[in-house]
Amino acid sequence: MDVEPLEQALHAARALVLADLTARDVADAEVVSLVEGAVRGRRWWVEQWPEGAEYVAGLIAQDVQDALLERYGRWPLCPVCTSGEPHALDVEPELGADPHWVCGKAGVVVAPVGGLR
Repeated sequence: MDVEPLEQALHAARALVLADLTARDVADAEVVSLVEGAVRGRRWWVEQWPEGAEYVAGLIAQDVQDALLERYGRWPLCPVCTSGEPHALDVEPELGADPHWVCGKAGVVVAPVGGLR
């Protein structure tokens, strides 16, 4: 795979994650910098394993989620579970194509990555 499809995969993944951050009103400059860092970090990974380009959106979403947890707290919060301790959605599959945000407690698919409301 040449460089252009890899860059397209990275830019598409960036756009999906930014759409979710924007939908949840957390896409400030510092958070966008976290996304850029995640994209930079995954660029090397996808260059080493071009066949994994279809997995990069889910991986970047997880990387951003981890970075946000360290700095700000859980994200994105589950909109399904209205009682009990607030918890974040999970990305499934952890390494696969067509990643979705899923409530692990209720076993419900909430939205594709890039499709949060």
